[in-house]
Amino acid sequence: MQPTRVARLLLLLLLLVAASAGPAPRPSPVWHDEFSGPAGVSFDRTKWVADTGGSGFGNQERQFYTTRAENIALDGHGHLVITARAAPASAAYACWYGRCRYTSGRLKTKGLFAQAYGRFEARIRVPRGQGLWPAFWMLGASIDSIGWPAGGEIDVMENIGREPTIVHGTLHGPGYSGADGIGRADTLSDGAFADDFHVFAVSWRPNDIRWYVDGRQYHRMTPADLPPGRKWVFDHPFFMLLNVAVGGGWPGDPDSTTTVPQRMVVDYVRAYREP
Repeated sequence: MQPTRVARLLLLLLLLVAASAGPAPRPSPVWHDEFSGPAGVSFDRTKWVADTGGSGFGNQERQFYTTRAENIALDGHGHLVITARAAPASAAYACWYGRCRYTSGRLKTKGLFAQAYGRFEARIRVPRGQGLWPAFWMLGASIDSIGWPAGGEIDVMENIGREPTIVHGTLHGPGYSGADGIGRADTLSDGAFADDFHVFAVSWRPNDIRWYVDGRQYHRMTPADLPPGRKWVFDHPFFMLLNVAVGGGWPGDPDSTTTVPQRMVVDYVRAYREP
């Protein structure tokens, strides 16, 4: 047998072994919620806490956040459902502008789980309609001691109802917050994000944050991308949040085209450590 033929056979054998092995499995998440449980059951209070109230949350939002099952509950099929709906006439929820017009839900892992660096992802079907503002995002765990935006904010996914084919990934920090947050939009090639589930993720490493939709990277930020003199504050633990806001300065208020209730359906939320 000629040496060249032996080499070719060895190469073919190596290729076959590599193909049969397949890609390396992803490590197990260090934190996750798969939302298993009977329909109508509330969120897992060992993993989440809920914000409540109608203060507007710094954005002139119109909803009152509750922990009621009508606003936050499992659906019995492995999903968490956050529902924005018209406030019942029988409940006098007080908002910053008077009697609240809407109720919704907002969950966070604050005080229960926070992590610096890693991959954070959620599989979500967003609601639809003018004035709806679903989000999967992260805040610096130091927010109570140093405030916002000094502690930083990572918006993994935000969608506003008037942009049904667009999601936004954004960073907020000192000198680049609110309307001056630095980010990028990603546009769906077909249909609306509310039509189906999509996986929204960030991969966060020291001095490097990348955004993904359905495994496709569409945005990256490093300290070099900040305005001159601005501080990169993404070097400490952050906690995760899920919510559906209604109205506010960015999405605008619901109008005659908006129908409620509207649901954000979350299949899972997972956090990994990455090498």
